[in-house]
Amino acid sequence: MSRRIAVIDFETNGASPGRDCRATEIGVALLEDGRIVGRYQSLINAGVWIPPMIERLTGISNAMLRDAPPPAVAMAEAARFVGDTPLAAHNASFDRKFWDYELAQLGLSRSQDFACTLLLSRRVLPQAPDHKLGTLARWLSLPDTGRAHRALADAEMAAHLLSHLQGELSSRYGAHLCEHGQLCGMQKVSAAKIGQYLQAQAG
Repeated sequence: MSRRIAVIDFETNGASPGRDCRATEIGVALLEDGRIVGRYQSLINAGVWIPPMIERLTGISNAMLRDAPPPAVAMAEAARFVGDTPLAAHNASFDRKFWDYELAQLGLSRSQDFACTLLLSRRVLPQAPDHKLGTLARWLSLPDTGRAHRALADAEMAAHLLSHLQGELSSRYGAHLCEHGQLCGMQKVSAAKIGQYLQAQAG
């Protein structure tokens, strides 16, 4: 059975989507059985201003967005690319609100849940120095995916992290217990109760 998951990442010009705060880049990495099997990336020109602090963080400038496609084009392409594939992101509460907001501008809505590699890593890897994506990538020696805070690089990094977490869960609890539905359920229970939760799922 395919276990394909679409791992997404947004770069934005602020923290909460709205008229003056929009996505400026989207990256999607399709993860299947531990391998990245597809990628989508696009800058997005939503007509918003990128503050200097955000430009320094992401490397995305206002000039870079001038010729970028509008959200109606980039997000429609991304939505078609993802389809009904289950979703994941690192700190998914952030990416989920931008995904939902940008889809809503197209008259679309999300039908699938988000797994969160931040919440999962806190439960599976409580001994990590912290649970930021870059920290975990270095700590676990995950593959280098390029500049941090660019959407596709971060989406690929989160996909490698998700693959590692699935591997950890498989070795501890059984290979059949790392599917998207279980991941979404697991991120809602405490680290101490992961084993109990998965035993109940297997029963």
